[in-house]
Amino acid sequence: MTGTPDETPTHTFTPGGRRRHRKARVSRVGARRALVLAMAVPVASATLAGTSAFAADDAAAQPQGISVDDLAADDAQLVKNLNERLADERLGTDVSGVVLDADSDTALWDHNGSTALMPASNAKLATATTALTLLGANHEFTTKVVYGEGTLTLVGGGDRTLTSEDVAELAKTAADGLKAAGRTDVQVRVDDSLFADPSLAEGWNEGYYPTEIAPVRSLVVDGAAVQDTSIDAGKVFAKKLAEQGVTVTGEVGRTTAKQSDVPVAQHKSAPLSDIVKTMLKTSDNNIAETLLRMTAVELGKPATFEGGVELVRQVLSSYGISLDNFEMHDGSGLSRADRIPAATLAQLLDAITESPALGSILEGLPVAGEAGASLGPEWGRFDDPNSECAVGKVHAKTGTLTGAIALSGVTRTDDGDWRIFSFIENNSTADPSDIKDAMDGLAATVNGCWA
Repeated sequence: MTGTPDETPTHTFTPGGRRRHRKARVSRVGARRALVLAMAVPVASATLAGTSAFAADDAAAQPQGISVDDLAADDAQLVKNLNERLADERLGTDVSGVVLDADSDTALWDHNGSTALMPASNAKLATATTALTLLGANHEFTTKVVYGEGTLTLVGGGDRTLTSEDVAELAKTAADGLKAAGRTDVQVRVDDSLFADPSLAEGWNEGYYPTEIAPVRSLVVDGAAVQDTSIDAGKVFAKKLAEQGVTVTGEVGRTTAKQSDVPVAQHKSAPLSDIVKTMLKTSDNNIAETLLRMTAVELGKPATFEGGVELVRQVLSSYGISLDNFEMHDGSGLSRADRIPAATLAQLLDAITESPALGSILEGLPVAGEAGASLGPEWGRFDDPNSECAVGKVHAKTGTLTGAIALSGVTRTDDGDWRIFSFIENNSTADPSDIKDAMDGLAATVNGCWA
């Protein structure tokens, strides 16, 4: 939105569905979780003021395991099925997994859950949690245009969703102001000084640029996969100015806006909650890395990988999530040096399901069989005889790198019980599509539809 921002949409909670408690553990945490999880999609979200989510009540407690002898019959069958299906040769030998009962915070099943493995894009769950916790669901990112000494400067504000249509509106407002002042010619500059110069995260390689991810800058238009997104954005701005009858002189270059420059126009992004949903649905690496930096900027930390990851560790610790064997070097999970155990991801999802402030993460989880998302049919997910029964029932974040495939999310059984799961495999030599089929089968097993 350009100019004055519109009112931020509000969200409501809708309870529903039968829940079965195996334990006499009924608490205000459980009641809130039932409210948040009552509808998996959409799941309501709410604004978080300041750092109030750091008081995570009982949800901060790490899930406790129980003996198979204490399990209900359906959960005992779940354990038996998972143990058998984990032996699928497509999954290889470096595989781990955890399944939690969301009602009781009980670990129903754990296979090497604390093992440090590459999580791939499952790391985005940590990035999203950190951004929403520290910035709030209604936070917006602002792109500005300022004027000084015959120059219009497009100032990047970390909006990775900025479009050419948005820039056209900025250009129109700026052109109208120029014409009112009797000017028809101007130079164009870009200011992307909000972030440190782009660099490779530990575990990245130069081959990632610009197709897997563009060098991380604070200014980009239409998600352009180019080496210099800021200069590209400036060229789009110059073109839109020309379409408004303004003569742009010289080449687009870089500058740092001065305090004396006059504000001309601004555009505010959609709320952070919407951006998080987009990032998770499509597993957008560029949005993830931008959010990591913008969270650091807003908290007064360096706009670097290290500055953002420091906050991730602080936030996860504040929710009581174990950081044992946890290594994170970026916001997207592209780093081959990242290590996040399945147990940590399961604990993170457990905290997410309890907190209304993090509801947009649940809304953003791809749904099995959902076209346009990373679990959609175009990706060959949940389309074999064992897993197709879980279409529409599994909500999970995907993760794929060479040598690493992960799937972590939530699902509701026919009995109304919510289960949280995380599965990670590394180093399998099987075809990736076959590995994903096996992984989808594990999720269908957790749901109970593949009995």
